Amino acid sequence: MKVNQKIEEILTRSVAEILPTKDSFRKALKLGRRLRIYIGTDATGTSLHIGHATNYMILEKLRRLGHEIIFLIGDFTAQIGDPTDKNESTRKQLTREQVMLNTKTWIDQIKPVIDVDNKDNPIKILYNNDWLSTLSFEDVINLASNFTVQQMIERDMFQARIQSKKPLYLHEMFYPLMQGYDSVVMDVDVEMCGMDQKFNALAGRTLLKKLKNKEKFIFITTLLENPITGKKMMSKSMGTGVFLDFDADKMYGSLMAQPDENMRQLFIDCTWLDLNEIDKILKIENPRDAKAKLAREIVAIYHGVKAALKAEQEFEKVFKEKKLPSKIPLIKIVAKNFNILDLLVKTKLVPSKAEAKRLILQRAIKIDGEVQENWQKKIKIKSGMIMQTGKRKFIKF
Repeated sequence: MKVNQKIEEILTRSVAEILPTKDSFRKALKLGRRLRIYIGTDATGTSLHIGHATNYMILEKLRRLGHEIIFLIGDFTAQIGDPTDKNESTRKQLTREQVMLNTKTWIDQIKPVIDVDNKDNPIKILYNNDWLSTLSFEDVINLASNFTVQQMIERDMFQARIQSKKPLYLHEMFYPLMQGYDSVVMDVDVEMCGMDQKFNALAGRTLLKKLKNKEKFIFITTLLENPITGKKMMSKSMGTGVFLDFDADKMYGSLMAQPDENMRQLFIDCTWLDLNEIDKILKIENPRDAKAKLAREIVAIYHGVKAALKAEQEFEKVFKEKKLPSKIPLIKIVAKNFNILDLLVKTKLVPSKAEAKRLILQRAIKIDGEVQENWQKKIKIKSGMIMQTGKRKFIKF
């Protein structure tokens, strides 16, 4: 593929918006000047998901074109707590120790999609604690003087809080300042982010212009959202996420559990497949076969082709042939008698007794293949007994 074709693919695939304009960014790319491009991710959890990886895949394409790529870990901003997507309450602030623990495996997680160790044009890995923690109170006041209160409270999630009479804390307004200052310190040409980070990225554009008289492009990628419900596909709390630290079997099963309507965007945003090939796959008469192809492609990226095929075989065995998985986690419990609700919570098959009761009433709990319908039942644990929650969770005693 020629350079101009590669540029056009970057500009048309997984792109929600490019500021100030797509045309101006196209011109900048075609001029051949080496751009400094960054993406920042706050260290709020131990796992990155395939929605994050959409950005890393685009960054890898830009890195291959010779541009400088910075992977910024928000180890300081994570301690502030980004209010993004938190209309109802303030995001929990993390300690320095929690932040560092969260990022321990991040680099290994992104290696399958971005060539971290490339010798000719390696990516830079930076931490914003290195400069944000050194700011004096005077520095912060000077940064804040570039924005008005009106500008800050225009933010949609702040407006939602105000209208619903929920508390809006002063420290949350400093978050856009801190993220914006990242752009100034790193002297970037481009910031890549999701639509939920647009406000923060614009703050960076303002600061870079005022403090260095420099323009910055903002490359906003599409969020993985269900086209019918509008809900995010990647949600750990809802059990719908596909995370980069999943093993091959779990990743494959999580992808197969995605609704059919999510397939097109998952193919476009999370695989290397050509768009024409994606269209051909989606025309397959049986959507399940297309979804299996999707799951194979994504699992192969993170675990290799052999592991993807093996995961597919395991999935077929459990879901199509109704057989037990080859590997079932072994649980050792000293006590031998439990109420079924207590047992489900004790073994961490469910997070709470309320959820356990709900699943039993929905006939979603089995013991040795027998559906459990009595949430008050006493269970006597026997060696070799298998307990199942839903279609994919098994444990063995």
